[in-house]
Amino acid sequence: MVAEHVHPASIAAAPIVVASNRGPVSYRRREDGTLAAGRGGGGLVSGLSSIERDPEGAAAVWVCAALGEGDREAARAAGRRLGTDDTGGHQVRMLDIAPDTFAAAYNGIANSVLWFVHHMLYQTPLEPVFDRDFRAQWAAYEEYNAAFADAVAEEAAQGAAVLVQDYHLALVPGLLRARRPDLRIGHFSHTPWAPPDYFRMLPDDVAGQLLRGVLGGDRAGFLTVRWAEAFAACCADVLGAEVVRDGEGRAAEVRFEGRATRLGVHGLGADGDFLRERAHRADVGERMAALRSQIGGPDRKAIVRVDRTELSKNIVRGLRAYRRLLQEHPQWRERVVHVAFAYPSRQDLAVYRDYTAEVERVAREINAEFGTEGWEPVVLHVKDDFARSLAAYRIADVALVNPIRDGMNLVAKEVPVVSDHGCALVLSREAGAAAELGDEAITVNPYDVEATARALHLALLMDPAERAERTKRLAAAATALPPARWFTDQLRAL
Repeated sequence: MVAEHVHPASIAAAPIVVASNRGPVSYRRREDGTLAAGRGGGGLVSGLSSIERDPEGAAAVWVCAALGEGDREAARAAGRRLGTDDTGGHQVRMLDIAPDTFAAAYNGIANSVLWFVHHMLYQTPLEPVFDRDFRAQWAAYEEYNAAFADAVAEEAAQGAAVLVQDYHLALVPGLLRARRPDLRIGHFSHTPWAPPDYFRMLPDDVAGQLLRGVLGGDRAGFLTVRWAEAFAACCADVLGAEVVRDGEGRAAEVRFEGRATRLGVHGLGADGDFLRERAHRADVGERMAALRSQIGGPDRKAIVRVDRTELSKNIVRGLRAYRRLLQEHPQWRERVVHVAFAYPSRQDLAVYRDYTAEVERVAREINAEFGTEGWEPVVLHVKDDFARSLAAYRIADVALVNPIRDGMNLVAKEVPVVSDHGCALVLSREAGAAAELGDEAITVNPYDVEATARALHLALLMDPAERAERTKRLAAAATALPPARWFTDQLRAL
């Protein structure tokens, strides 16, 4: 159900405001025409749950966008804030931004430009092209960010702490600073940050506007030191800003136009308690049995990957590396199965649909080339199923995590946490997680298919006792900063 309209006079200003494109609840229309609320995904939900009310009872507020028609209907019906029965107790303001504006800002700029820049995904002989269409989309991105800034300014109490999330909302800190200079504002980037030479592909005014937007905050947070350093370098190169370094030589602050923005690093970890409990529920056990049946004999090993079919995840090269493993080391034929979960992502963009089709095509090729009556080399699933992902984590002998570039990659952290008997991790050095897990993983250059095939071979040969010990150390590192602490650490730092 959708809660009744909340009269503005009864709404208290919030001491903490979170702003993100995706919120903790989403709505879909049932067959009978009513709206059903479902829990949103992501670590932020856990993080926000950890924030207690202030002494006078004012709750934190989460400002998010309506992502689809169900969300828009719920936002219009509820008024300023959604009912807490729908949101798991959270105070949520869902913005009903015009669908055309949202699509241009989200798909046109955030996912097709900013994501591509920070993950360095462009085929530069042909793209990007910053033309009249781009300028129209950029105007929509500005409008979308302004809508968030207006809403946060309205929701925040005097001197409130505001945590703005990710590349979708890069302009919000600067816009909010102009509206509410009393606020303490932080921005957190969940992606990598592009180095200056790549970032400067953007039109000069747009590159400067993005940096000024983030620098409107009191603090800018990143998942790794590497991404913080890249941001600081862009500020120096594009804006001529001063970068102040700490005693260890790391970028600690950016000074520009009379203001200072502190830089922080918070390596988001896995929620170990939740994952371990969830991984041992009955539905996960059922899916483990089904996967073991698909894998076949009890002595067969499983190489597992779990990804969205996102271009940066590098699924196609991973499949090609597995094919090279079978070509170069025929002893693994009929002794190993690659369990690949490639859940469709951003299918409203043609390039993502094409990539998903290529993943499926290469998987079919491998099965046609090597498969036998009793052995299917690649078991590919494209329908999202969290319980099945946890089942695969538990039975994996090897986990393949080989993104071209990734802000962190939580799959690399989740697998060792729930592994039943220890799992060797083959990990791209371009994943942010490599900064914390690299010592216990087998790290690879994600572009090097031959080297990745060799890494898979070494992982399969790893002694079970060594694999178990490495997994324990990986799990400890992976859970060092769980979502709740990751969130509250940023609040304290503001």
